[in-house]
Amino acid sequence: MDPLRVHPAMSDPVRLDIDEDDVATITIDRPDRLNALDSTTLDALADALTDAEAADARALVLTGAGDDAFAAGADIAEMTDFSPAEAHAYAALGHDVTRAIETFPAPAIAAIGGYALGGGLELALACDLRVAAESAVLGQTETDLGIVPGWGGTQRLPRLVGDETARRLIYYGDRLDGQDAYDIGLVGDLVAHDELDEYVADLATDLAGRPQFALAAAKEAITKSHESGLDTGLDFERRTWSSLFGTHDQREGMRAFVEDREPSFE
Repeated sequence: MDPLRVHPAMSDPVRLDIDEDDVATITIDRPDRLNALDSTTLDALADALTDAEAADARALVLTGAGDDAFAAGADIAEMTDFSPAEAHAYAALGHDVTRAIETFPAPAIAAIGGYALGGGLELALACDLRVAAESAVLGQTETDLGIVPGWGGTQRLPRLVGDETARRLIYYGDRLDGQDAYDIGLVGDLVAHDELDEYVADLATDLAGRPQFALAAAKEAITKSHESGLDTGLDFERRTWSSLFGTHDQREGMRAFVEDREPSFE
C-alpha cells in the first residue's frame, strides 16, 4: 500500500497515510517503546482519526511501527504515580480514542504484529476486524499491574470471545500467541508475520471498493446491537480503573514492571 497523501503533522508519534483507494492507515510510531500509548500518542491518535474521517476514508487500518509490537499497552512509566483523578482523565482519553475507532464511519482493521497487550489490545478490540501475525502476542494483562482494563476491555472482550473466556483472560492476565488468539475468536485471520502488511492491505482495499454508505450503515447497526448498557459499563470501568491508582498493588505492580523485577502484591 503506497501512501499518496501523508498527514504533515503526524510524523511522531503517529502517522496517517491515505492511499489512492481511500484507505487510511494510522501507524503508532514509537517502536523504541514498543508503541506504548502515552497521553501524547493518544492525542495524536484522536487527531489522526478525525483527519481520516474528514478525508472520507473508505476503510481504516490501525497498525504499529516496527516488527515487535502493534502496541504493547498504555505507557506504564507515565501511569505509575497517577492519582485517581489523573487516572480517570487518562482512562477518559483512552475511551475517547477507542470509541472514535468503534464509531468511525468505515470498517476499521487492526493489523497485529508482535505485542498487543493491555491498552494495545483494547485498541484492537475497538476495530471491526482483527488480523494477527503468527508472531503476535495478545493479552489483557492489567491485573499483573494491580489494576483492571481501563479502555473498554471489560466490556468489549466478553462480547467477542464469551464471558468465561474473557474472565479467564482478564483474571489471569494470560498472553496468547497468534494461533491461540485465532482459536478462541479473538482475531479473525491469522497470517505469517511477513505477509501481514500485504494481507491487510488487500483486505482494506477490498472493503474500500464496496458500497460506502451501506458498509457505514451496517457498521453502525451492528455496533448498536452490542451497546445496550455499554456506556454505563464503560463509565463503571473507568471509575473502577482510576480508583485503583494509589493502592499498594498498583504502585508495586507498575514500579516492578519499570524496574524489571517480580512484584510483591498485598
